[in-house]
Amino acid sequence: MKTITVFKGDGIGPEITDAVIAILQATKAPLNYEFFNVGAAEYERNGALIPKEAFTSFERTHVLLKSPITTPIGKGFRSLNVTLRNKYDLYANIRPAKSNDAVPTPFSHIDLVTFRENTEDLYVGVEYKINADTIHAIKIITRQASERIIRAAFEYAVAHGRKRVTCVHKANILKMSDGLFLSIFKEIAREYPQIESDDKIVDNTCMQLVMHPENFDIMVTPNLYGDIISDLTSGLIGGLGLLPSMNIGKDYAMFEAVHGSAPDIAGKHIANPTALLWSACMLLEYLGETQTAFAIRSAVDAVLAEKKYLTPDLGGTATTEQYRNAVIAHV
Repeated sequence: MKTITVFKGDGIGPEITDAVIAILQATKAPLNYEFFNVGAAEYERNGALIPKEAFTSFERTHVLLKSPITTPIGKGFRSLNVTLRNKYDLYANIRPAKSNDAVPTPFSHIDLVTFRENTEDLYVGVEYKINADTIHAIKIITRQASERIIRAAFEYAVAHGRKRVTCVHKANILKMSDGLFLSIFKEIAREYPQIESDDKIVDNTCMQLVMHPENFDIMVTPNLYGDIISDLTSGLIGGLGLLPSMNIGKDYAMFEAVHGSAPDIAGKHIANPTALLWSACMLLEYLGETQTAFAIRSAVDAVLAEKKYLTPDLGGTATTEQYRNAVIAHV
């Protein structure tokens, strides 16, 4: 049995977390859980966005399943997601987007993976007020961070039988910062002659993704472009409710849905737990529990195909709990 840390988040976080944990328990996944409330609601209750005990748990278990967290707006707090990624050096944000035939979209056979550098770029949050009308934001690109995310993308390609890695950049304008990222990509690509490699400017990438998504396989990007591109890929498959992610570092791993906490529907029990559930499947695979992950993925596919118990974002009228029970019935 492996003990993992679970952040229940706020907004719809507790609802979808409860659904996912129920499904994991129904499959007899060999996991023990340490649960913590985090986010804006926890701050209002106890004065801390993330309790000390929650950090301590993650530092002990090294594996975290995290539900969406609301960061208070206008109170001086940085994004809690960014804080966690930086605190634990979770440098690789991996977001797979794969079509499901049961979810109708204008696109089919989408199977893309975005590798987003997770620790620098504009997300360092360094800004300077030059005067009342001028703000400078600092973009940071380093060789160390670029090398490890690019190499991670190529290693993933080798391990998973993928064919191509595309570097997404804006080196035509940002000749030094993005230019460094691109030059490192070309250096590392030479070490993997069995994997096709190319590069595209970020704006052209967005256009090509909605015209010819079949021309992409794995994309590796600096932080900001990866955030944008991965949301775009979620639109190709039906929305953020279907996009899982994992954040991997040398010592720690965090698995999360990339959508927000959706406070407008919190408590209505209509939230779609699929993204968090598929993130939990990635967690299981990370721990070597591939059969359990496969059973859950197959069950979700069956429920989506039946179309009887779909949540409103998928065109149905089912509650979160009805969707959960349908998945459990197929496990």
